[in-house]
Amino acid sequence: MKASIHTLGCKVNRAESEYIAQTLKENGFEIASCESGADIFIINSCTVTSTADKKTRQTVRHFKRLYPNSTVVLTGCYPQAFPEKASALEDADIVLGNNNNGELLHLLNEYLKDKKRIVEIRRHENGEGFAPCSLKSFGGRVRAFVKIEDGCNRFCSYCIIPMSRGRVRSKPLEELKSEAAALAAAGVKEIVLVGINLSAYGNGENTDIADAVRVCADTPGILRVRLGSLEPDHITDEIISKLSQINEFCPQFHISLQSGCDRTLKNMNRHYTAAQYALLCEKLREKFKGCTLTTDVMVGFNDESEDDFLQSLEFVKTIGFEKVHVFPYSERGGTAASRRGDSVSKAEKERRAAVMIDETEKLRRSFLENQEGKSFFVLAEAQAENGYLKGYTKNYIPVKFRGDKSEIGCEAQCEIICAGDEYCEAKRL
Repeated sequence: MKASIHTLGCKVNRAESEYIAQTLKENGFEIASCESGADIFIINSCTVTSTADKKTRQTVRHFKRLYPNSTVVLTGCYPQAFPEKASALEDADIVLGNNNNGELLHLLNEYLKDKKRIVEIRRHENGEGFAPCSLKSFGGRVRAFVKIEDGCNRFCSYCIIPMSRGRVRSKPLEELKSEAAALAAAGVKEIVLVGINLSAYGNGENTDIADAVRVCADTPGILRVRLGSLEPDHITDEIISKLSQINEFCPQFHISLQSGCDRTLKNMNRHYTAAQYALLCEKLREKFKGCTLTTDVMVGFNDESEDDFLQSLEFVKTIGFEKVHVFPYSERGGTAASRRGDSVSKAEKERRAAVMIDETEKLRRSFLENQEGKSFFVLAEAQAENGYLKGYTKNYIPVKFRGDKSEIGCEAQCEIICAGDEYCEAKRL
């Protein structure tokens, strides 16, 4: 039978979808693209915003409408956080949460016997272990997302994720070691470590995120190890020092900011001040010459005033991030912030987002233009048009250069000659 997996949301979901695909393939299923049609459609959902919920519901209905005789499976964060709402989505033949998506194959086989609808959503419990999610390949790609952490203990006032993901738990280092070796054998050259609160890896254990990087870096065949999104107050001087000693570590830090205004950060229940965040950026740029700092910024949170917004804007410009993901606040039911109401109009949120995006795009453009004439090693990841290869530098500059597809998975030393909108063009040295 053909199964198609549609992934919504973050890189953790992508890693989990890859694991679902791997399990199905090992049990005789063929994995097909969503566009080509299938017997089974699996929607791995996101619930970070109400818009994500809406997209999940639309996706479930879309596949059932196009393929009424297919089996539609809904899993992921949406049913985990809102089991009643997910259960009421009748177009989903099987509904399960992210806490028990390891049972998907079993539930699928049960459903196929008699076509009786199944709803099985197991709640997260304190003290639960890290669910199996070890990959053997990543769809033939040279860069793989490897999930090593799940859950979050932070309870930011705007966020539903602790409800959908449970508490912090970590993949054992021995399991990660075996997974990295399998991925290397499958042709993976770069590992991106991801998690719901990645920098909390090893919480309560005698290990930390730098140890996970070291395990992957010591794997023969792995050229690079990169980190996903990090929380600033978890990046200690000790971790910075340990990471700086790993040659394979990619000096690109995506450090969640959310706001550069202390009043807003306090209302968000974030665990740092703007000054502490700025000091961390200073330390990273000092220790990792040429590193890039990227981040997420929310505008229009709760009762953010115009002055609060301008403080945040000025902070972002002062840090000079190399790339910023900007998004307007969307009230999330079930969170502490949602109980306080939302005093910023949609139009004002959109205006602030447009202003912030305009300024951060200037920062991005300036950064890319300043790379012209500099040389980097680029890991070729895929073929582009007109005889080009595309890939990234260790500090995550997107680059395209002339080359043959046989060189995918190899590093090439290149000089950047022109900054484009999506990729910098480079010549080989």
